[in-house]
Amino acid sequence: MKFRKGRGRVEPEINFIPLIDVLLVILIFLMATTTYSKFAELKINLPTADAEKQQEQPKTIQVAISAQGQYAINGQTAAFGSPDDFSVQLRRAAGESSDPMVIINADAQATHQAVVNVMEAARLAGFGKLTFATQTTGK
Repeated sequence: MKFRKGRGRVEPEINFIPLIDVLLVILIFLMATTTYSKFAELKINLPTADAEKQQEQPKTIQVAISAQGQYAINGQTAAFGSPDDFSVQLRRAAGESSDPMVIINADAQATHQAVVNVMEAARLAGFGKLTFATQTTGK
């Protein structure tokens, strides 16, 4: 049974104008109701130092570690038997200084254990100031 004899099928049409109107009203609403908050800043006055710079440099101990695991303290080769023995050598190199700066000059190919050995010996010697020397590339 065919009830619609002469009519063809009508394609539905989507009207975008009301959709655009609704989106425009939503956009205006969002822009009008949005609040812009500023972050609270903490205003502080940092202290200033009026003292002169320290003229006296702390005594330094240069510890060199080669790629083969050889050690040198202030340019003099030193044997590493144990951290306790090496700490005695570090104390001897420090002389009368109570807390010198230990500067570790390790080769790039030196093992981590060799560097840790020196750090442990410095701790056993009671030296808290420890730093590593690096070189910059000339680019």
